[in-house]
Amino acid sequence: MHKIVLAEDQKMLLGALGSLLDLEVDMEVIGQAANGDDVLKLIQEKQPDVCLLDIEMPGKSGLEVAELVNKMDQRPRIIVLTTFAKPGYFEKAVKAGVDGYLLKDRSIEELTAAIRKVVAGEKVYSQDLMVDYMRDPNPLSEREQEILLFVAEGKTTKELTGILFLSYGTIRNYLSGIMQKLEAKNRLEAVDIARNKGWI
Repeated sequence: MHKIVLAEDQKMLLGALGSLLDLEVDMEVIGQAANGDDVLKLIQEKQPDVCLLDIEMPGKSGLEVAELVNKMDQRPRIIVLTTFAKPGYFEKAVKAGVDGYLLKDRSIEELTAAIRKVVAGEKVYSQDLMVDYMRDPNPLSEREQEILLFVAEGKTTKELTGILFLSYGTIRNYLSGIMQKLEAKNRLEAVDIARNKGWI
């Protein structure tokens, strides 16, 4: 019997998914959570075989939970479910060590097949997401993503020099490079582009 924990912030979808999975003869939903903090506690308490995580939830995101779970000694298999076909999210999911990454518009049959495959040690990634990622790879370095996240928080160039221990000119060069790579007219547009792609 594959023991499953679900995390989904839309309660109707959470309940429906739980009921459908419980109909499978080899699956049992042993816990449900509507946010990232609660699901982390559930995973630690219940020790499921598989955890299905929504990507955008209150508290910790599905990707943040996946990163933390991946460091556990006896970790469950992790499948991330998302409505967002953002290439940056797929990249982060792979780096977080998820076993599956699927779009929510797939059938329950596809989901249950994916659960069985990850339990058997396979990786299951939505082909649509892989194609989008290869077609639109993240052009930003980790440092550029870090700087853009600070810009998104409203930090000025002067504030960034103190936070990152870089010179004013270096920060300006980074920002110029970011805007060039993203073909953005200004920093705020760069932030919007990167967010829409899931790169920050």
